[in-house]
Amino acid sequence: MAVLDLHPMGDDVFIGAHPSKNPPRTFGGLMTAQSFVAGTRTLTRDLPPNALSVHFINGGDTAKDMEFQVVRLRDERRFANRRIEVTQDGTLLATAMISYLAGGRGLEHNVEPPEVADPETLPSIKELLRGYEHTVPLFVNALQPIEWRYTNDPSWVMREKGDRLDYNRVWVKADGVLPDDPLLHTATMLYCSDTTVLDSIITTHGLSWGFDRIFAATVNHSVWFHRQVSFNDWVLYSTSSPVAADSRGLGTGYFFNRAGQPVATVMQEGVVKYFPGPGR
Repeated sequence: MAVLDLHPMGDDVFIGAHPSKNPPRTFGGLMTAQSFVAGTRTLTRDLPPNALSVHFINGGDTAKDMEFQVVRLRDERRFANRRIEVTQDGTLLATAMISYLAGGRGLEHNVEPPEVADPETLPSIKELLRGYEHTVPLFVNALQPIEWRYTNDPSWVMREKGDRLDYNRVWVKADGVLPDDPLLHTATMLYCSDTTVLDSIITTHGLSWGFDRIFAATVNHSVWFHRQVSFNDWVLYSTSSPVAADSRGLGTGYFFNRAGQPVATVMQEGVVKYFPGPGR
C-alpha cells in the first residue's frame, strides 16, 4: 500500500517509491500500477478504466524514486484519457496511455474460464519454492504482496519433471485485506498482471527460469478492464503464449473472478533470449 500511495508534487506530477525488496531493475508491474494511480488521481469525474497500455523504454534504478507526469488529454461526462510519462533523473523509463469509459448496460458475453482446482486445495508459492532456493533465488527472496496458488506445476517444477506446458494458471489475491477503494484493487491487479504472463513462452519449450540461461525483458503491456475486480478474493490468472518469433514472445491472459466472469484481458510482449547449453 505504501508504494501505491504516490506523493503529489503539483501540476499533475507524482513521486513514486520502490518497495523494500526489488529485482535488479524496476519491476514493470510496479511502474504500471503506479502509472494507473497517478492517472486516476487526476480524474475530474468518477469514471472506470477501460484500457491501459504501457511501453517500457529504459530500465529503472531501484535505489531512486520515479516521477510520474500526467497529461490530461480529454475530460468528458463519460470519457477521459490520460498519458503518463515515467522518468528518473530526466531519463524516460516508460510511457502509459489510459482511457476511462462509463459505458452503461449493453450486450454481454464471456469467454469461459478453464476448469481448475479451488485455490484452498492448492499449495502456497512458498511450498512450491521449497528445495529450489538455489535454483530460483530471485523468486525465493522476492517481495510477495500477492498470494499465489498454481493450478499446474510452475516452470521450475515442470522443468525438473521434463514436461512441457503451453499455459499457466494461477490463483492470486492480495496478501492481506485491501481498503474498500476500487482504485487500489485495480492497481494491485495491474501490479500482479506482470507476473507469469511470459512464463508460457518458455514452458512451451520445456524451459524454466533458474535452470536455463534465459534473458527476458518486457517491451509493452496492455490491459482491458471488463468488470471491477476485488483483490481481497481469489482471482484466476490464466495465461498462454500464441506466438514467439525473432526473439520476441507474446503472452496473453485473462483474470477471472470466483464467479467465472472475466474481469480483465492482458497482452504482453517481451524480448526473450535463450542461450542453450551443450546438448540442448
